Amino acid sequence: MSYRVTLLPGDGIGPEVTKAMRACVDATGVKINWDEVIVGAPAIEKFGTPLPQAAIESVKKNKVAIKGPIETPIGKGFRSVNVQLRQELDLYACVRPAKYIEGTKAVNTKVDIVIFRENTEDLYAGVEFDVNSPEAKHLIQEINKVSVKKVREDSAISIKPISIFGSERIIRYAFEYALKNGRKKVSLVHKANIMKFTDGLFLRMGQKIALEYAGKVTFEDVIVDNMCMQLVQKPELYDVLVLPNLYGDIVSDLCAGLVGGLGIAPGANIGSAAALFEPVHGSAPKYAGQNKVNPTATILSAVMMLRHLGEMDAARRLEKAVCDVIKEGTDVTYDLKADRNDPGSVGTQEMAAAICKKLKQ
Repeated sequence: MSYRVTLLPGDGIGPEVTKAMRACVDATGVKINWDEVIVGAPAIEKFGTPLPQAAIESVKKNKVAIKGPIETPIGKGFRSVNVQLRQELDLYACVRPAKYIEGTKAVNTKVDIVIFRENTEDLYAGVEFDVNSPEAKHLIQEINKVSVKKVREDSAISIKPISIFGSERIIRYAFEYALKNGRKKVSLVHKANIMKFTDGLFLRMGQKIALEYAGKVTFEDVIVDNMCMQLVQKPELYDVLVLPNLYGDIVSDLCAGLVGGLGIAPGANIGSAAALFEPVHGSAPKYAGQNKVNPTATILSAVMMLRHLGEMDAARRLEKAVCDVIKEGTDVTYDLKADRNDPGSVGTQEMAAAICKKLKQ
């Protein structure tokens, strides 16, 4: 059987890590017809936009995509392409596993957590109004009419929408994943002690849905700041986490740090009609073209993609090959060496070649 998959190389180091990933996926023997579409900086040069409609249409048609990182300007410029893709394609579930791999610089060897982050709402919905803009001034006036707590007139405004619909589907997705994959506990992370209506709604939906899984999956709720402390001290207590958008972004990076960093952190964005797989790390433009960066996160994202396609054996073999190469510690990039200046470190493509060799043994 063959599959047609959209490949979005991204920018910065994106083309390099996706090239490495593609070689490894092809080495599994799974037949993939890659539909490559440029996004990010190359697309701006060619089409005047970082996210051409052709990219969106390709993902809609193929229903499965994998992408490299794309740079997002901070505080100016275009909005995050990642966020636009998630919202445009309604990829509501961001799934980020964090699991110890022997040979990495993990802070804790007992981590095996899967994070489920709501992807379309919360402060990342992008409903923002700049300071002193007519919209912000009007909104502040209306808020101050109905709220006991007043908003200062020189404020920028960002809206935090959390809906019943959005909360229910991500929480149910997390419970279903736990049930299907033999996970024992779902921990819902929130700040409902302060944000009683938005986070409170998210918490109440979790409590309601948990009743349907009673006796099958254990449920608990944890305040987000306490969860950060608990994850650092005793991550082995946690299994599946489900969080609103902003907390999910922060906590998933924290968990990546526990197991060795973003260089080995894969991710997926799942919706009802499409799935997009991508590494958690950024585009690191200063390393672009140097054949230096670690391709593990992108390759492990492809492992998640193969599982999504039902290619379980290929996914298992590729994951094992990655873990074996990292454990041996010979054909790995500089960041996976005990000494980052080790002259024996290899490049991005050379590490991918070592993984491919393992697949053929």
